[in-house]
Amino acid sequence: MHTIETLGDLRGKRVLVRSDFNVPLSGQTITDDGRIRAALPTLSALVGAGAKVIVMAHLGRPKGAPDPAFSLAPVAARLGELLGTPVTLAADLVGPSAHGAVSAMHDGDVVLLENVRFDARETSKDDSERGELADALAELGDAYVSDGFGVVHRKQASVYDIAKRLPSAAGALVFKEIASLRRATDNPERPYTVILGGAKVADKLGVIANLLDKADILLVGGGMAFTFLKAQGKEIGKSLLDAGQIETVKGFLATAEEKGVELVLPVDVVVAPIFDKDATPTVVSVDAIPADEMGMDLGPKSREIYAAKVAASKTVVWNGPMGVFEFPAFAEGTKAVAKALSEADAFTIVGGGDSAAAVRILGFDESTFSHISTGGGASLEFLEGKELPGIAVLED
Repeated sequence: MHTIETLGDLRGKRVLVRSDFNVPLSGQTITDDGRIRAALPTLSALVGAGAKVIVMAHLGRPKGAPDPAFSLAPVAARLGELLGTPVTLAADLVGPSAHGAVSAMHDGDVVLLENVRFDARETSKDDSERGELADALAELGDAYVSDGFGVVHRKQASVYDIAKRLPSAAGALVFKEIASLRRATDNPERPYTVILGGAKVADKLGVIANLLDKADILLVGGGMAFTFLKAQGKEIGKSLLDAGQIETVKGFLATAEEKGVELVLPVDVVVAPIFDKDATPTVVSVDAIPADEMGMDLGPKSREIYAAKVAASKTVVWNGPMGVFEFPAFAEGTKAVAKALSEADAFTIVGGGDSAAAVRILGFDESTFSHISTGGGASLEFLEGKELPGIAVLED
């Protein structure tokens, strides 16, 4: 995979950078700037090299047209603060404002183009439509750097098609993400443990199927654990159930046993009568979940078991919370897993999305993990063994 160094001397060159600035907002206030911070090494290096840095990014899910609620204005302000240099926000993507802002740039300047998803061609399934937008974007730059790992699994104009039109390279973030995931999957130091949580089994079918050929231990938690427990014949009360996947899960349990993969499920859970932060928590065995209550978190015995498995591992990948960590009464399972990873003598990856958010919300020192991914969906598809279009195009 080409890196920025392969692009040569960038002084005075216009470098288009695809970043992932899809940050959470409360009104126009950024509540977690982790993704902006993750982009700083690449952007700072380009600024330092004297490039004219033109950043592309998306925010939220606008419907292919301008929407003030999804403007990148708050991102431009925060990025400028973190870079220590003014960031000009163009009012459009490839229109007069973008061309004017780029024309006025000096070496080391930074321009942020308005939300790429304000243009419906960005996410079009039609290759020619995406190509039109990529052609227009290419007019603004001399080289392209892919540094938004959260979108490399998407075949989109600013991710895939643009890389076919300009000299292209992976930024520091994307390079680190792929190197870390490959280290954890291609030839992992063993025991190799994967922790999967979150709500639905359906979201992780491909990951589980692929990992049953690679992992030594598979720890299952979160809402998806209850479909596994149901497949074992246990009553799960009002807990989350992916009913359509029960037979598939039975197949996973059989395959794990056949291949010698240790598939670990909770032995106790924290239940509550309603899904509410003030609901009364009760610890019960998985063999005694009340019919009128729902599972919300790992129980204390399960936390101990999961933490011990992590402590004995040499490579650990975690994707998905162990419970409803947003509610303090039901955050202990996720907290226990995060703590075990942070203390493990192992190569540890937190696989983006809710897991990465949990690490920050629960107050863990990010430096205690080997790698925290910025892309939940992209890291999941990598773990599935899928080709990521935004990476494959950089390797052509």
